[in-house]
Amino acid sequence: MQIRDILTQKTDTIYSIAPNDSVAVGVAKMVELGIGSLVVMKDGEMVGLLTERDVVHGMVKQGCDLKDADISTIMVTEPVVASGDDSLDYARDVMTKSHIGHLPILDGSKLLGIISFHDVARASLKEAKFENSLLKRYIKHWPETN
Repeated sequence: MQIRDILTQKTDTIYSIAPNDSVAVGVAKMVELGIGSLVVMKDGEMVGLLTERDVVHGMVKQGCDLKDADISTIMVTEPVVASGDDSLDYARDVMTKSHIGHLPILDGSKLLGIISFHDVARASLKEAKFENSLLKRYIKHWPETN
């Protein structure tokens, strides 16, 4: 399975925020939308990624009164990315090794979407269930030997 297959099961909406918006605005947006990350966009291009984890790290780094700080002070400016043609295994591996929960998917410089570790886990389970059903069907119809 390719990452592109995961994206087809998600909405095309990419939630974003500007680098000069406040952290309070970013957190409120993530809570309102029930999401864990926002793409930081400037002039139509991705310049970073803001995740729940970045907010927590920012609180430790800059203190708990972070609400008026600009997103640009805590966002990840060079997030780990993947392409739509990469495999589900690649996404799972890079997200696990990098300790990230959200992975921007690019086609060249064009942002196709964001997948979460939850999306990867759901796709992995779906793929495993399909493979298990094929194996069970094969075993059930095992050719007899003479």
